Amino acid sequence: MLERKFPRLSSRLRASLLSAFALSLVLSPASAQDRPQQKLGSFEIARGREMLKVVKSDLEKNYYDPTFRGLDLEARYKQADEMIKSAQSNGQVFGIIAQLLIELDDSHTFFLPPTRATRTDYGWEMQMIGERCHVVGVRPGSDAEAKGLKEGDTVHLVDGMKPTRADLWKIQYLYNSLRPQAGMRLVVQGPGEPQPRQLDVMAKLNERARVTDLTDYDAYMRLVIEEQRIARLNRHRYIEMGDELFIWKMPRFDLPKDKVDDMAGKFRKFKSVIIDLRGNSGGFEETLLRLIGNFVEKDVKVGDLTRRKEVKPLVAKSVGANAYKGQLVVLIDSESGSSSELFARVMQLEKRGTVLGDRSAGAVMRARQMGHQVGLDIVAFYGVSVTDADLVMTDGKSLEHTGVTPDELLLPTAQDLAARRDPVLARAAALVGVQMSPEKAGALFPVEWRK
Repeated sequence: MLERKFPRLSSRLRASLLSAFALSLVLSPASAQDRPQQKLGSFEIARGREMLKVVKSDLEKNYYDPTFRGLDLEARYKQADEMIKSAQSNGQVFGIIAQLLIELDDSHTFFLPPTRATRTDYGWEMQMIGERCHVVGVRPGSDAEAKGLKEGDTVHLVDGMKPTRADLWKIQYLYNSLRPQAGMRLVVQGPGEPQPRQLDVMAKLNERARVTDLTDYDAYMRLVIEEQRIARLNRHRYIEMGDELFIWKMPRFDLPKDKVDDMAGKFRKFKSVIIDLRGNSGGFEETLLRLIGNFVEKDVKVGDLTRRKEVKPLVAKSVGANAYKGQLVVLIDSESGSSSELFARVMQLEKRGTVLGDRSAGAVMRARQMGHQVGLDIVAFYGVSVTDADLVMTDGKSLEHTGVTPDELLLPTAQDLAARRDPVLARAAALVGVQMSPEKAGALFPVEWRK
């Protein structure tokens, strides 16, 4: 159960939207970042065709369904190869490759394009809350802030596209991975405003090397520093409230077994634990199984992994007498995916904890990520994530495309977002006997931005 590496995506893909999205990937005008000065040369075309060939090979060798969900892979590959020959930009090449995988309608099978020469910082974030898309963060000092975009604004349109639970991920994948843009036109509406307003919000473009000379020490160190900054944003945070409550803000499932046990050692003495998985898109299976094992007193079957040639049970082994026995509340939202969803659902099925928040992403498969490179001393890295197993849980159901329905559905309002209140965390605390205002809950884990 790997997280998807394109930012914070929901998983559901509707067939009726596929053709329109394919056209947006392949035929839309190139952005300022990838618009070529002239037609792509033979080198770029050959490189794109080689990427496509490698991606197809990874899919053929590893995809869990040998019928590829009814997709005629060979025919689609040949069609994509012909399209690359006439592509006008690298962005179109990447879109053609991505579309081949998107047509499988699989949350964990997708293309990871080469790193861009610039990192695009849009200065704001959006998220589905219930069935509405809202602005959930605006970076101080950004053009978005200067143009008047505010947390709590409802997002009606992004460059003419309406974000919904079914297709918000496509907008994010397009803008953050495949075809970053210098800006976008938004139609938004604040809480209490009678009419929507239109904003042209520009991104900040930060230069970085698209390809890395592995013999260049300075370039290597810049990559190290960038990774350190990302790691800080994704660090695990927690709050201790007397001996009553331990709140763990878990950004992803990325801890080895011993580190999971270390965290369990921190909260074992507390009467209650809240694990906040909102925004957690998943991660490593090892982390998931060890976390489950720290909350159950016997081994628990998570479900059956279905591969091409075998069905294998996925079992979380209990830590035995060291398992935590206090109250547990798990928080999820529309961006909780993969391992986050499995943990929440197992706690429900085992009647071990209460799940609060919004319906989760429905992005639950098991995947492998394969990395590749083009070049020798100077290389460009790209990759592909391929689902190698489906997971059917002990109730006979898969969470793919459906997600986890909380025991108590509780959504922040636009007014809550604008005031930075967190009624979900406040409600979770109340369930375990700790009084906390939504205002205080909203200040515990403030939004942090990449430097």
